[in-house]
Amino acid sequence: MPEATVVAGEADLHTHSTVSDGTEAPAELMQQAARAGLWGVALTDHDSTSGWAEAAAAVPDTGVALIPGMELSTREGYTSVHMLAYLIDPLDEALIAETAQIRESRLTRAEAIVRSIGRDYALTWDDVLAQTVEGTTIGRPHIADALVARGHVATRSAAFDGILHPRAGYARPHYAPDPLTGVRLIREAGGVPVLAHPGTRGAERVIPPERLEQLVEAGLFGLEIDHPENREDAKPRLRALAARFGLRITGSSDYHGTGKPNRLGECRTAPDVVEAIIAEGRGSSPVLP
Repeated sequence: MPEATVVAGEADLHTHSTVSDGTEAPAELMQQAARAGLWGVALTDHDSTSGWAEAAAAVPDTGVALIPGMELSTREGYTSVHMLAYLIDPLDEALIAETAQIRESRLTRAEAIVRSIGRDYALTWDDVLAQTVEGTTIGRPHIADALVARGHVATRSAAFDGILHPRAGYARPHYAPDPLTGVRLIREAGGVPVLAHPGTRGAERVIPPERLEQLVEAGLFGLEIDHPENREDAKPRLRALAARFGLRITGSSDYHGTGKPNRLGECRTAPDVVEAIIAEGRGSSPVLP
């Protein structure tokens, strides 16, 4: 007997909780999604699925559908390129091994950054740990929060514009697979890959059409074009590329709670695209009210 088709509404397909660099627990994120009037939300913490269970448990009370996801770190040369991975199998061995390596590299990178900053500013690793909860994937946003707590900057965004900007000399890269490997890992784990915010800091130039074609051939589903941080002048080219390669267009807020000015639900994905993602996902299932 064929599976019933999920009738979806508008969804915000890119959000973060305290499992990575958001400021709200997964359950609170689901409550915020209900307040925003969303049909559904995807929890996409960096390189981790640890928040899925708590978010899923909040579905009956909030009435908001959960699309389990993850934001997988990849790297093209020296540029970070993120892949949104929807409905993956959280027990896929290859993906577990890869994300464990990424998280370990994030941790050692963060420690190195803090040591470097600590030579010029009052900042310790304990300051950073104070900005996390148990199980958090520690990264630069937590260093930013520690700098705010120490009074060195006013906001997380100010930290990234100043002390944590590459020009300041404290930044370090962390390990991540290339985008082609990322797409293949997601598909092999039964998931649906979407290139995250490709029009923010020139990533649309980092991945030229011939490279994008390789990602499409490997199974890339779509481009996250409707995103508050994509530059307006980049969007027409991205839409043209989506049309050329038959990619679906998604919309998301990249919500981090108070960690970013982005508002939950300010950019949304159309119901038909949400339904297409759910139809293609094989590694896990949406959690419906």
